[in-house]
Amino acid sequence: MNTLSPNILALLPEYILTLTGILVMLIEPVLKPASSRKPLGWLAVLGTFAAGLASAAQLHLGTLHAFSGTIRVDAFSVFFHLLIAAVVLVTLLGSLDYFEGNASHAGEYFALTLFGAVGMMFMTCSVELLMVFIGLEISSISTYIMAGFRKGQATGSESSIKYFLLGSFATAFFLYGIALAFGATGSTSIAAIAAGLATTTTPRLAFTAIALIIIGLGFKVSAAPFHVWTPDVYQGAPAPVVGLMSTAPKAAAFAVLLRITFSGFPGMQHRWSILLWVLAALSMTIGNLGALLQRDVKRMLAYSSIAHAGYLLVAFTAFPADGILTACFYTATYAAMNVGAFAVITQIAGYNENLRTIDDYTGLAAKRPILTALFAFFLLSLIGIPFTGGFFGKFLVFTAAIHAGNIWLAVIGLLNSGVACFYYLRLLSALYTRSADEDATAPQPTVSVPAGIALAATALATLMLGILPGTILRVVNRAAYETIVTTQTPTAAARVSSTASADQQ
Repeated sequence: MNTLSPNILALLPEYILTLTGILVMLIEPVLKPASSRKPLGWLAVLGTFAAGLASAAQLHLGTLHAFSGTIRVDAFSVFFHLLIAAVVLVTLLGSLDYFEGNASHAGEYFALTLFGAVGMMFMTCSVELLMVFIGLEISSISTYIMAGFRKGQATGSESSIKYFLLGSFATAFFLYGIALAFGATGSTSIAAIAAGLATTTTPRLAFTAIALIIIGLGFKVSAAPFHVWTPDVYQGAPAPVVGLMSTAPKAAAFAVLLRITFSGFPGMQHRWSILLWVLAALSMTIGNLGALLQRDVKRMLAYSSIAHAGYLLVAFTAFPADGILTACFYTATYAAMNVGAFAVITQIAGYNENLRTIDDYTGLAAKRPILTALFAFFLLSLIGIPFTGGFFGKFLVFTAAIHAGNIWLAVIGLLNSGVACFYYLRLLSALYTRSADEDATAPQPTVSVPAGIALAATALATLMLGILPGTILRVVNRAAYETIVTTQTPTAAARVSSTASADQQ
């Protein structure tokens, strides 16, 4: 791989996904309308797997710079590349049979998933704000279309329109923030912005810039009060699409937010951390209280995702070393358990999603015991029960907040975790309540082998992140060190290095 041009080597995963998506688009029109589109799905799976392998290979090549320094591939970006590739791979495996007999345009779904992944990966390795914007738009346009993929249903079209309109509005905030950052520092490069803050004569303009950028990215991660699109979009979009859009785009947006805050505006942490403190408290509280009122399962999980965005934002109020480490770990944990939960919903509810409310899930354990057990496991992890990834993720986040002196924010998070137990356990009790109306002996559809692999992978990842988190912690420690050392003081860099060494010991 070292013989390749740096511009090719740095973006090799994105190139692979792009070429695979183009190939899917070229093959799809040639197929007969009545023929299966599953081979296109397998092609997309193969391309995603190859992109993941390319990302893993980049981890051993050190830091790569490309396109005049606007692209930086290091341990931080490779971590998120692998995470996004894993989420896309699980989503594709879980939805290979989802469109069979229901949609002749399934090839578009596979191509859009790949193109969306390209944008997400591009965001995580961009260190220039305009390049970040390009990746954000590539990702957003794909998910806008996928949200309304069930064209025959009004809720699907409604979710797509709402997502597009509010997403465009949020993009304006992000762009205006970039413009103000350029006005305050004379550059849109994250490293140059960090250097320019030391000599800027307009610090208020710089703070306004980071505030607007946070607002724009706050929409992408469903942080309150920028969450109003989330319940309607989750309810109307297909279940596998919701599983994807609730994890991979959020991971990319959080990666960008980590780079911009801790690397681009480190000198203003005492200011923007207050803003993120408020957003974290609002997201946790509004998300959990909103979920209490929901009977629709997808809407409940939508409010749950708002709450988990709040838990993750708690990490941004910590010291840089702790904040980046815990945010990366929690992002991986949330991706595993949430995409797993929606993979189960995909298998249970099917294309038409006849099972919508909590009442519809009553007695499911008698009919689909294995799927119900997996669903229950993911719900327990979302609660934060010990020996699951959700517990260890919350433990790291709240510990980091306490180390930084944000004790009240940790208390708010713990109280909200207690509130969350109620609506998760309400769904759990319905799953294992005997239903008098349904025949438990009636034949049930079987889970395909690819979907079974996807479910097993997410369950295993959720379990391993809870009981053996050492491997991923070593990766995120390295990611935190390489992110901070480029712009922070030697003291901060030394603190990250000592943290990484202590964990490895």
